[in-house]
Amino acid sequence: MDIQLKRGLLDVCVLAAIKNEDSYGYKMLKDMKPYVEMSESTLYTILKRLETAEMLTVRSAEHGGRLRKYYHITRAGLNRIEEFRGDWKEIVAIYRFVTREEAGQ
Repeated sequence: MDIQLKRGLLDVCVLAAIKNEDSYGYKMLKDMKPYVEMSESTLYTILKRLETAEMLTVRSAEHGGRLRKYYHITRAGLNRIEEFRGDWKEIVAIYRFVTREEAGQ
């Protein structure tokens, strides 16, 4: 898969993981696991990139005597998910075009 396309898809997956409630890294990995496998290092790279792009914010809170980082989606992050939904329609149309000959066989 094209690396830029994959990167964009994974960014949206991470945003979707925190769309309805703030979350932390391990929980996000667990929530996404049925849909996409992602390493911790990949997740934290994406989280940093999304924070820099102001698509999420980070706060620290104590949990079990340790600090845990919680991530919260911003308006820009929600907008990115909406953009993706529009992009997805185009991606599906392209997929249908590319596979149209296979469907007729």
